[in-house]
Amino acid sequence: MRRLTPVVACVLAAVGTSLALACGARTGLDSPEETDAEPDAVVVHHDASVHDAAEEDALPTIDAFLPDVPILTDCPDAGSTLIYLITEENELLSFYPPTLAFTKIGNISCPTNATPFSMGVDRLGTAYSSFTNGGLFRINTADAGCQATTYAPDQAGFKTFCMGYASASDGGDTLYVADCSSGPTVDSLGLGSIDTTSFVLTFIGSFNPTLPSCELTGTGDGRLFAYCVNQTTGSEIVQIDETNANVIASNPLVVGSPNDGFAFAFWGGVFWIFTTPGGTSTVTRYDPATQSETTATTFPGSIVGAGVSTCAPE
Repeated sequence: MRRLTPVVACVLAAVGTSLALACGARTGLDSPEETDAEPDAVVVHHDASVHDAAEEDALPTIDAFLPDVPILTDCPDAGSTLIYLITEENELLSFYPPTLAFTKIGNISCPTNATPFSMGVDRLGTAYSSFTNGGLFRINTADAGCQATTYAPDQAGFKTFCMGYASASDGGDTLYVADCSSGPTVDSLGLGSIDTTSFVLTFIGSFNPTLPSCELTGTGDGRLFAYCVNQTTGSEIVQIDETNANVIASNPLVVGSPNDGFAFAFWGGVFWIFTTPGGTSTVTRYDPATQSETTATTFPGSIVGAGVSTCAPE
C-alpha cells in the first residue's frame, strides 16, 4: 500500500476464532529451488519482559503459538505457495521466502489511469487489487491479466482501502478491507469485508483502540493482523478480532516511517513486511516467537501490495 500523506499514498485480513489467512493465493507456478539463503543483516530483538508501571494497562503481545484447529484438506500444493506482490510500477511478482527469490509474472494493464494501492489473493489464485482511485480490479496471478469489477468506489466512506483474504470457518474465503483513506496522523474508519460476487462492502466496525491506515494479513489458524506505521518512526503489528474490529494484542517494530509505501503477509510462521520509503523496497522478516526482525533483502521497485494463500505453510 502507498501511504496517503502530503507526499505520497498507503497499501494492502483473516478470521478471529475461525479458520483464516489473509492477503493471498495458491500458486499455479513452479516454485524456485530451495536454497540455504540467509539474510545478511542485523537482527533486532525486542524484549517483551522489560516494562514499567505505566505499561501495566498496555495490550498483550501477540501469541506466537498456534491453537489446535482443523487442518485444511484441499491444499495439494501448499508447500509451494508463494507470496504475490504488486508494485506501483504495475508489475505483478511472486516472492518465495525460503530463497528470497523474486520472479516477475508480468505487467498488469488494468482499464484505469490510477495505480495499484493494495492487493489480496484468494485460495484459487485470483487476485483483487484496490487502486488509488478507489476502484477494485481482478488480476490473474498466472499471467497478470486484469479486468474491472462492478465494485462501486467510496462504499461506507472507504475511499481507498487496504485488503487481504481470510479463509472462513465454512472453508470459504472472505476479503477483508481496512479504510486507508488517510495517513498515519488520521484514524482509519475501521474494518469491513467485500463480497466478491455482489461487490458490496459491509462495514464491521471501528477499530478499538483506534488505528491509522494499516495493512492486513492473517494466518491459517484464524487470526487477523494489521501492520501500522507510527507517526514518527517505527511501526507495530496488531492482532484484530475480525468480528468487531477490536485490537487485542500489539508488538512494536523498528522498521517503518510515515512516508513509506508498504505491504504485509504471513508465511512460514513469520511476518514479511515490504516497505518502500523511496524507489527501492526493503523486505523485513519478523518472527513473533522470538520477537526479532531482520532485514532480509531488497527489491528495485515500489511494492504496495502483497497476497498469500490460506494454504501457505504455517
